[in-house]
Amino acid sequence: MNDGTPSGPPKNRNAAIVAVAAVAAIAGFAAVYGTLGRPDNTAVSSPEAAAPAEATRPRAPGLPAFVYKSAPEAVADVTFNDATGATKTLKDFHGKTILLNLWATWCAPCREEMPSLDRLQAELGSDTFEVVALAVDRTGPEAARKFLDSVHVKSLKLYTDTTTRSGSALKAVGMPVTILIDPEGREIGRLIGPAEWDSDAAKNLIRKTLGSAPASP
Repeated sequence: MNDGTPSGPPKNRNAAIVAVAAVAAIAGFAAVYGTLGRPDNTAVSSPEAAAPAEATRPRAPGLPAFVYKSAPEAVADVTFNDATGATKTLKDFHGKTILLNLWATWCAPCREEMPSLDRLQAELGSDTFEVVALAVDRTGPEAARKFLDSVHVKSLKLYTDTTTRSGSALKAVGMPVTILIDPEGREIGRLIGPAEWDSDAAKNLIRKTLGSAPASP
């Protein structure tokens, strides 16, 4: 007689429950971040596996999601376009500290943090520092501009990479990823996911970087 209790060996039922939970967890992560390449400085392909290595690296005070490199490290000289369609590379920013933010129009966390990046640029942008918000998105510059306008961006310049190759070249695990790059074109550290970039902690990180060469934790 069936009394409503699931049939089958207990071990099989437990395995099925675990499998369903794992699928749900993966789906939840994919809904927020699009996987673009292997995590920073690792030979694996999941942020969970990267966590132990990152745990030993220094973090920015008040901004614990920002992980410093053990030492400034060269980054790929990716190619993209500015608002006029002209080709740009990271070498064009040589001599300037940049906060490179990789985002996409489909990315909800990117929409959440973009206004704070705009405010950071408005307050600290100068001949020696720029927030470079790069749309890694096949939808093109018109869609990227519409996105920026929709969140009332005033100070950020439009940069787009419709090939999306910069994501994998810069080892971005998803969107958004923000990389702090020194005037020599070397990565100081990065933050995966959204952040309040106009917070005191974030501004202190930038000011510290601008006041040291290279920056250290």
